[in-house]
Parts: sequence; structure tokens; C-alpha cells
Amino acid sequence: MTPHNELRLLPWSGPDGKPCFLSTDGTGGPLSRLADRTEVAQLDVAAELLEHAHEVLADESSAPEELRLVASDLTVALRDALRVAASRGHRLPRLGASDPGDSNEVPHLPAGVFS
Repeated sequence: MTPHNELRLLPWSGPDGKPCFLSTDGTGGPLSRLADRTEVAQLDVAAELLEHAHEVLADESSAPEELRLVASDLTVALRDALRVAASRGHRLPRLGASDPGDSNEVPHLPAGVFS
């Protein structure tokens, strides 16, 4: 996935809140697989939370505390989803530099990118 000279942004932070990176040869080692599973879990949680948020917002009797909790949880889920997007976006194959003005050039991405 990631060329050996690049770092992969991992889907978690270090103890000090700073981003964690992995230097990998792209062979899908145990830490890469853990990061992949963590990204999937984070996106699944975000999707479930979004559905719950729709329900809470549709209920006019929702208490302010419940709305605050949903907003807080959505903030965390959005942060995680943005980190996954940044990490995956960085790992996408680069387009060739043949002619930057050629609008007919279409990227060919591996099917795994869309899972």
C-alpha cells in the first residue's frame, strides 16, 4: 500500500494526542492489518452514530443533555473519519505527470480502495 519511504497515518493518536505514523514496506504486516481493522471499526461506529443522531434530532422531546452527548460523540466520530480519509487519501496512487492539463486522464484504482 504505502511505498517504503513514506509513512502511514495511523487511526489513533499517541499518549500526548499527537498523530502516530507507521513506516511500512506495504506487505500488510500485523500493525497495518490492525490499523485497517481499526479504520473499518471507526467508520462503522460513525455510521451507527449518525443514524442515532438522526433519531435524537427527530425527537422533539430530546433533552439538552442528550443533544449535547450526541454532538460530543459526533465530534469524535468526525475527527476519526477525517483521519481515516486523510490516511487513505495519502495512500492513493498518484496520477502520472505526463500532461497535467490532460482532462481525459482517469485514475485506475485497486478495488480495495472502495471497500
